[in-house]
Amino acid sequence: MSILFFIWVLLTVECFVGLGSASASWCQDHHYFPQPSRQFQQKTDRFWEFKEQTNSWVEVELPYDLVSCVNDNCTVVASIGPANKKEEPVETQSEEVPRLRESLKNKVDGYDKEDALPLRKRVSLTKMNDASIWITGQSGSIYERFWNGLQWVIAPHDLPISGAHAISVFLFNQTILALSEAGILYQMQLSESSQPVWVEFAPTLSQTTDKEGEQSSTILIKSGVVSYNGERVYFCTKNGTLLELREIEPPRWVNHGQPPGANVAAIADAASIRTDVIYTISSAGDLYEYDRRSKPSWKKHIWREETAQDASLMPLTGSTLHGLNGDHSISLFLLTKGGKLVERRLHQRKWKWVVFGSPKDQHLTSITPVLHDDAYEKKFSLFFTTSTGSVFEYQIPKQSGIAQENQSPEAWVNHMHPVHAKVARGIAGVQIQLGRILFPLDDARLAELHLSGLGGEIPGPSHQVMFRKKASVKYVWSILDAPETEGWNAEYCTEQWGPTNCITGIKDERNDLGIARTVTRRRKGSQPQQHYLIPGPSSTGRAKSLEEHNLPDNWINSNFHLRAMHGGRSFFLITDGGFTFEYLYTENVWIWLRHEHSTAIKGAVGNYNGSLYVVDTYGNLFIRERSDSELAWINCTSSRKGRQVVGGPPWDAMLGRSMKATVEDALFFVSRNGRLLQFTVALRKFKWKDCRNPPNTKIASIVDQELFREKIVFVIGRNGRLYQYNKVTELWHEHYQSQHLVLSRLPGTAMRPSLLSLTGSLFMLSVDGGLVEYHWNPMDGWNWVEHGTPHTVVTLVGSPGPSLEGNQLFLIGSNGHVYLRYMDQMTWRWKNCGFPFLGNTIAEDERQEEGNNKKEKLCTNEDLAASSRKDSEKANHPSSDCNPEVAPIRPIMFAQDSVIFELKDGRLAEMRQIEGTNWLWSRIIGTPTSLCTASYWTALAS
Repeated sequence: MSILFFIWVLLTVECFVGLGSASASWCQDHHYFPQPSRQFQQKTDRFWEFKEQTNSWVEVELPYDLVSCVNDNCTVVASIGPANKKEEPVETQSEEVPRLRESLKNKVDGYDKEDALPLRKRVSLTKMNDASIWITGQSGSIYERFWNGLQWVIAPHDLPISGAHAISVFLFNQTILALSEAGILYQMQLSESSQPVWVEFAPTLSQTTDKEGEQSSTILIKSGVVSYNGERVYFCTKNGTLLELREIEPPRWVNHGQPPGANVAAIADAASIRTDVIYTISSAGDLYEYDRRSKPSWKKHIWREETAQDASLMPLTGSTLHGLNGDHSISLFLLTKGGKLVERRLHQRKWKWVVFGSPKDQHLTSITPVLHDDAYEKKFSLFFTTSTGSVFEYQIPKQSGIAQENQSPEAWVNHMHPVHAKVARGIAGVQIQLGRILFPLDDARLAELHLSGLGGEIPGPSHQVMFRKKASVKYVWSILDAPETEGWNAEYCTEQWGPTNCITGIKDERNDLGIARTVTRRRKGSQPQQHYLIPGPSSTGRAKSLEEHNLPDNWINSNFHLRAMHGGRSFFLITDGGFTFEYLYTENVWIWLRHEHSTAIKGAVGNYNGSLYVVDTYGNLFIRERSDSELAWINCTSSRKGRQVVGGPPWDAMLGRSMKATVEDALFFVSRNGRLLQFTVALRKFKWKDCRNPPNTKIASIVDQELFREKIVFVIGRNGRLYQYNKVTELWHEHYQSQHLVLSRLPGTAMRPSLLSLTGSLFMLSVDGGLVEYHWNPMDGWNWVEHGTPHTVVTLVGSPGPSLEGNQLFLIGSNGHVYLRYMDQMTWRWKNCGFPFLGNTIAEDERQEEGNNKKEKLCTNEDLAASSRKDSEKANHPSSDCNPEVAPIRPIMFAQDSVIFELKDGRLAEMRQIEGTNWLWSRIIGTPTSLCTASYWTALAS
């Protein structure tokens, strides 16, 4: 593990402090011990931290914690505060290493807040017009929220190159540009078929450049801002220079270089204060003014000594207001790295700094400029996001001229954040219209802050000729869904005529006449707020009593006994004795292939790209794969940050869906201590990541990994409640669930009828042995459905599944029967498929259980039944080793028309689909470890 240690250097070189395991061992080797009688005397407020990533020194903000890490045991040993304050007692504490690392990760520019949100560097909002907002998501995708005249729809505009993550979008002279995280600029053009396509638009510098230097063939761009009049775009390059795009056809680029002794980290203002004058901020936090017509071109704005306590500016785009302090005054609002609001004011040809500060205990991170109705508004308003996910509004009276010391705390209005969601830190919102502002949320969704009765999820842009805000009207929040690329539920628009058309929405007349119900019916309000909860405190009552019990010893074996490898040709069986067998079809013969391992194998927990992932008796994760012409075992737990696991995803693929390999492919597992682990497998660049667990419970099992919803892993907590982990935002959400509904810890299964729609269900079992469905559709959002049991004397055991065709689900009953839950004419029904051989007594019970449905066909095969009578006679013998009842072990989908079950006597049984919901037991497969039969071929894998 790489060791990161920090070195702080005082201007009055009095003390040297080194942190990390290296410095700790240095102190011990030289027998250096701190003397209690000596006290550290601080004589300066300026300290620097050495960043190994950039190989440079960066000035830190005070107060700053000094942390010592020895053998992964991290402790806060001291804290450096401002020199003009009394020395505070040194606090020392020993925390759990992961928790402390998370706390250090959330340190924001020296402002230490445990609840500070991470910075979503790929997220941005761009307003094209009132009916079109373009968003770059945390996943790197681009999508548009467009008003088609009838409703808001979502249209995808992803970059064409796999792995290219977009970070911002620009509208310049009716041309749309997109910037990738790698610094590549793209232009949207129309193809020969009139379809929009992205084409790389690389900067090319000609002889007209103002500065010499950056003549490299590849110029990488960091960020950009469109000028106030929309006629030019200014960019910051990754090497800190200012770049200007003046024309598209033909492209005309101008390199303006950088300030002497500094760089360009952000563009604070793009020609809105004065034409052709650009204001930039350096990485050191200084404000510069660039005017190519003056000499020198670059000028630095200096702070006066009495106002320079927090003079280092945050590199971001500011907000410019005209006429705030007089008809000819200009104000540029910026933020300091300490999260304070400052103003650079130009009045009567004189510049002046004004410090407004921040709300109490708040750290401001971005500025959202808003337009005002000058005829009615008596105040200017600026909106700010904070490091903890809230939105504040600062109200400034027009022509107030109020001095810094006279600012009133009442000027700050706290709009907080939506229920169960936080606003993204450091990302500016956009104003849709007067009284409607759109913000990105930290969980990758969007939220609109609007005046009550004016905006929200359903209303489109309105023509506001005259608008006057009444004092009694308050701002409220509405949550807007994001597409599946971000792990959410918004469906893309379609080219078909109808309400969700990408260009023009057409009203669905059939829905109004009641002839047919379509998925385009509008949801009421912002229902996602009600379903997705931030995990709260620990559970109580029955759920808490469940959590206190550990997972049973045979947990892995009963849930991961079987694993399909190649559909219809190969699957794996893990025996109770820890042996690994592969059932393989080769040269027109089915044989058992034994895969030997030095330790006993407990279960097969994954299958990716032809490699099998298994867990041994100690919880170590191994890969069984073919290397050249031989088979090999790879120990994943022994790799860096490797963990021991007790479970994995229940299913590897969904029927009908072609799995496309990406550079972000990963498998998820459950650790022994109930945490979710991500194991990256793409391109064989194996890497472990601890995704933690919900704060109020440990994880019992994985319900689904990215089959029902991309980027989402659904899990069941040991408290019997449903949670989800978003791999894009790395956030946990708890799903709303009645306190009376407690889920079993068994894995579940997903059902999604069509890949073109997000409609579908998650199926799980309740702790009482009943079937539970968690259904989602665009009309009603999420809903819980309890299906109960197939019979009053039968409960369901074992994991539910597999599912197929979006309307069929297999389950195992406590009586050893297989049950099929299927949908017939929009109604769910039960079918008892029994087990491979049904005697007369079982058939009688079958007819009684079916009750009113006497025409129901049984899942029996007469030929198989006749050939199994001899086994049935053995089963009735007291000393028989045969029992054809189905064991409560999770079955597997072997092919699109084949399901494999395990019997209680250790044999396997295959059920095949004849037509629709008609399934028949087709054959019994003898296994190497079953004592009921020895009819099998076996070989040793090498």
